[in-house]
Amino acid sequence: MPGPVSASPPGRAGTSPHVLVPALDDAVRAVVLVEGASDRVALETLAARMGRDLPAEGVRVLPMGGVTNVGHFLDALGPPGLGLRLAGLYDAPEEGFVRRGLARAGLGAALTRADLAAYGFHVCVADLEDELIRAAGVDGVRAVLTAAGDLHSWDLFQRQPAQRGRPVEAQLRRFIGTRSGRKAAYARLLVDALRPERAPRSLHAVLDHL
Repeated sequence: MPGPVSASPPGRAGTSPHVLVPALDDAVRAVVLVEGASDRVALETLAARMGRDLPAEGVRVLPMGGVTNVGHFLDALGPPGLGLRLAGLYDAPEEGFVRRGLARAGLGAALTRADLAAYGFHVCVADLEDELIRAAGVDGVRAVLTAAGDLHSWDLFQRQPAQRGRPVEAQLRRFIGTRSGRKAAYARLLVDALRPERAPRSLHAVLDHL
């Protein structure tokens, strides 16, 4: 099994820590780069519901600890490094990081969103939670909250002064992100609650690329 790959961020020497890419075993043929744990959970949950076994296919979904690290992961795993097949999931506001990372890895300059998709990198508008909430609908999310035992906490959250007057979809998006681990938990619960064909297009597009 190969050891971790160390990729040094650009900038002044000594001002940034190394980014460590986790070790990958020899069976891995493709890597999906995602920002965090909730993205990985959503992709793996949908894949399982579709009857796919990503590890058996040699696919690893790899959280990067933030999209700002995408260039270093592309350097280590893409054409400049191990040369693995790559795909990715990113939030619309972070598109510039992905575009610059792919350019840095030698995959083309001035890439459009369509170009990113052709390389397997697909956008969530505005982010994964927003797409899952829209796919499930407010009533569907409320049913998931009820089943998870979070309905009382949700009702209290809605009564907070800062939430009054906000669209309920924005309230739900904020609620899901208010506690450590909740994003990942609801990524699984919401994908499980949807019929697979109703899952966000971005998740399907990433899986279809592999």
